[in-house]
Amino acid sequence: MTARLYCFGESGNAYKVALMLTLTGTEWQPVFVDFFKGEARSPAFRDVNPMGEVPVLEMDGRTFSQSAVMLRHLARTTGRFGWMNDEEDDEILRWLMWDNHKLSTQVGTTRFLMNFLASDKRPAEAIAFLQGRLKAAYTVLNDHLATRDWVVGGRATIADLSLCSYLYYPEPFGFARADWPHIDRWLDRIAALPGWKHPYDLMQRALPSATA
Repeated sequence: MTARLYCFGESGNAYKVALMLTLTGTEWQPVFVDFFKGEARSPAFRDVNPMGEVPVLEMDGRTFSQSAVMLRHLARTTGRFGWMNDEEDDEILRWLMWDNHKLSTQVGTTRFLMNFLASDKRPAEAIAFLQGRLKAAYTVLNDHLATRDWVVGGRATIADLSLCSYLYYPEPFGFARADWPHIDRWLDRIAALPGWKHPYDLMQRALPSATA
C-alpha cells in the first residue's frame, strides 16, 4: 500500500521523512496540509494527529507522528540508512535527539520568525538569541564533521537525513554554508545521493514565496 505523508514544502521536519521515502524508493504520496491557514490545528487534522503537528506518516496500517520515529521505522522496514549494531543505533538516536532539541527546532523557529511573519512583527531580540544558540549548534556539527564524511559510521544514515533538512532551505535564517566548511561539504555529499531532491521539489509549498 502506498504510504501517505501529511506535509507542506516549508516544513523541514516533513522534508526529513519525504527525503527518506524518496531515497529508499518507498512508494508514497504527499497529502498537503495548509499550515499557514491553520489546517494543522483544525479538528479534522487533530483526528489524524492529536498533537496538531506535521509531518504525519500513514504506512503499514499505522499512523506515525514525530519525524525521528518515522525515520527509524523506515530504516527498519527498508533496511536503508539504519544501524549495523546496538552501538550505532545508540549513536544515531543520540544525534536524532540532539537535532530535535538543538538544531532543527531552533532553525525552524528562527526561519519562521524571520520569513513568515510580517516584517513589523519580527522580534529582533528573540531572533538574535536564537541565532546565538544556533551558532553553538553549527559549531558542534561542523567540528564533528571535520574528521568524517558522515555523522555516524562510514555511510549516510537517518542521522544525516535528520540533521541536514533545514539547511537546504533558501530563506535567510542566519546560516551561510561558506562559514561552516565541513557542514558545507557534508551537505554536498548528501545532495549527491542518488535520488536526492530539494524540499520544494518533493512537497507543495504553502506559500508562493517567503517574505524577506
